[in-house]
Amino acid sequence: MTTTLRPTEPLQRGADGALSRRYKVCVNSRPVGGIHLATHPEYGPTVARVGELYVEEPDRGRGRGTVAVLAAEEVARGWGCKRVETSVPGGADGVLRLATTLGYVLSNRVMTKPLDGPGPDLPVGSVARPMTEAEYVPWLAKEREGFADSQIGRGVPEAEAYRKTDQGLARFLPDGLASENTVLSVLEHEGTPVGTLWLGLWPDAAFVLGVETGPEHRGRGHGRTLMLLAEARAVAGGRDRIGLNVFAGNTPAEKLYESLGYTTSEYHLYKNLL
Repeated sequence: MTTTLRPTEPLQRGADGALSRRYKVCVNSRPVGGIHLATHPEYGPTVARVGELYVEEPDRGRGRGTVAVLAAEEVARGWGCKRVETSVPGGADGVLRLATTLGYVLSNRVMTKPLDGPGPDLPVGSVARPMTEAEYVPWLAKEREGFADSQIGRGVPEAEAYRKTDQGLARFLPDGLASENTVLSVLEHEGTPVGTLWLGLWPDAAFVLGVETGPEHRGRGHGRTLMLLAEARAVAGGRDRIGLNVFAGNTPAEKLYESLGYTTSEYHLYKNLL
């Protein structure tokens, strides 16, 4: 039996050059599923995204999904894409295994936690205060370099990494310290600044956009305190759920978040197209 992709719509072309098309997954011309391929909305025309892959129950476990993804990659190559990305829901272990078998590499994952009841108290000696303008300027420069470096380390071209970083900062901090629904705090312990928190109060949840303990203050529990602060600010902001992003390989952070009750809600993976 032959598994192929059959377009269900004309190739969609955006004004900015973005491409998108949906396909049926067919076996000997019989539809058994579907898949969506599009260029990346943030990284541009050289990066594709595979999404909405499904195979009907009777045809699962027969390699249909594998062939569909490989066929989509060939289409992406024809579009001139050099990399393809995809996302897998947390708990979809079979799909995650398929992706890794096909050569996709984990880049990061989103972890979430429900919030119930009052926000947690901070440990004795630890207090939080708003970030000052004098602190904001060097903090922002460091955030920019750190985020761009994390992408460059995963194979993203330097210009592309900085472009995405600057787009993100403009989106989430349009007015600096005065940006709406944004919490920028400095954690002090016994009067000494030991870390920073950047929290977004999004409509459906709070999201930890940045958390860092100063190098000379690490290993003393301040990272956990910053996460408790994030929960407290989220609850104070009326949110009942909090999320965060953690890059692959950051094992200490993953262990900390898991110990605080966070679970993986989504995996993000990528594959370079040769």
